[in-house]
Amino acid sequence: MKYKVIATEGAVKDINDIWTYIVLNDSLENADYVLAGLENSVKSLEQSPHKGHIPLELERISVLNYLEIHFKPYRIIYSIEGMSVHVFCVIDGRRNVQSIMNRRFLRW
Repeated sequence: MKYKVIATEGAVKDINDIWTYIVLNDSLENADYVLAGLENSVKSLEQSPHKGHIPLELERISVLNYLEIHFKPYRIIYSIEGMSVHVFCVIDGRRNVQSIMNRRFLRW
């Protein structure tokens, strides 16, 4: 079965911000490498969205309807609704992930 993957505006912005940051602080080549890795990781959810796990930061506050996969150090947070996968954010795991998740997920 193939799931439909839908990236929210926030997730698209996250990916664009990551790419821009890497271009400005490293190189275009590395930015493109990370972009391709993130896109491939998101695309893999079409075939196997259940492979993710509940992010610990969300589990601690009893928010259990989101899963995550990794393209290290990036964390791709999503939910499954029927045959659709909704990607909500892509977070650099080196940042204060707890704070970012609290801001984003408590407002949904």
